[in-house]
Amino acid sequence: MKIGIIGLGYVGLPLVIQFAKSGAQVLGIDVDEAKVNALNAGESYIKHIPAAEVSAQRDAGQIEATTDCARVKELDAVLICVPTPLDENREPDLTYVLNTARAIAPHLPKGIVVVLESTTYPGTTEDELRPILETGSGLTAGTDFHLAYSPEREDPGNPDSQVAKIPKVIGGYTPACLEKAKAIYSIAIETLVPVSSCRAAEATKLLENIFRCVNIALVNEMKIIYHELGIDIWEVIEAAKTKPFGYMPFYPGPGLGGHCIPIDPFYLSWKAKQHGLEARFIELAGEVNTAMPDYVIERLSSALGEQEKQINGSRVLIVGLAYKPNVEDDRESPSYVLMKKLEAKGAVVDFHDPHVPVIRPSREYSHYAGRQSIPWTAEAMGPFDAALIATAHDAVDHAQLAEWIPCVVDTRNALPSKTNRARS
Repeated sequence: MKIGIIGLGYVGLPLVIQFAKSGAQVLGIDVDEAKVNALNAGESYIKHIPAAEVSAQRDAGQIEATTDCARVKELDAVLICVPTPLDENREPDLTYVLNTARAIAPHLPKGIVVVLESTTYPGTTEDELRPILETGSGLTAGTDFHLAYSPEREDPGNPDSQVAKIPKVIGGYTPACLEKAKAIYSIAIETLVPVSSCRAAEATKLLENIFRCVNIALVNEMKIIYHELGIDIWEVIEAAKTKPFGYMPFYPGPGLGGHCIPIDPFYLSWKAKQHGLEARFIELAGEVNTAMPDYVIERLSSALGEQEKQINGSRVLIVGLAYKPNVEDDRESPSYVLMKKLEAKGAVVDFHDPHVPVIRPSREYSHYAGRQSIPWTAEAMGPFDAALIATAHDAVDHAQLAEWIPCVVDTRNALPSKTNRARS
């Protein structure tokens, strides 16, 4: 069995390793030559994936990488794991998915299994992907090749998260397509969760992320209200989560980050509008979460005011650039929003992140590319008027930070409880 995986990022690379470990021959395909070269050299470009895992499978002859989509003709199955961002109007941008389909369609062999893993709105696999594949290949889905959707479930940086043990939802274009897709994933994944259709599988992924988005918005709103009431939201959450039923803890923060929660819910909101419906919970959650950076900056302004300073002209250190603890993944990080808003108010802003030593180019914040993390020393921290903890990495000594910088706004409950601080 030879499996192709298109898109070698945070979703694709773990799949490459897991299928290879399970005995499949794996061909990684990506437009990024740096990733392809790294994989062929047995190197890892994602911190939480050890290079030893990549090199072991490369040395065993189980994995190879290429930029050539024509090599799809060699495969028994191809899994598409490319980005699905929002455009400037907060509408779905399927450019990567559809361009991938156009690139591979002329090379599809009969009998191949094509599975989309990228998060998207219900109907994408059947209504958007399928026609391009059929037109470009001259083949018919469900007859000449098999088509399915199986949403990615990846938790970067979580040591307890193992690809093989995360149940895999799968929906097929036809019952036969489902069975073929199940046969592919059963090579590498222990538990399969078949559903009735591609649409049901697409909707499952959106429900998972909408659930998180709405509950994060709820706890963010509670944080603001409880602060005004003189109640510590973190204490309340710790008490509430002792209930063994009917409650699941969510935690407040300075805004949403990552490639899932800030983006995926709006795929369904957009799709609902196409049918004359309104996804009110999604839209309201988006408003609450999007407003959190402004609230954090208000709290920072108040904390600086207590020291007879203001944001304009102050030096502010953002602590934590990645969107979640202990990873280098900075996609959609609220830290960038905070930097942009603070600079617009006249602050001089720098950052410290042990996992992001240099800011990489991105579409939205390309002007920050090349900026380097401030060293973790008392001398380097001395000139700052305030620090804002946006992400709580384990490698950062936050108590030491409070000794070095007189004003610390903690959005992640990272500081010891007795430390003088301003919680946002």
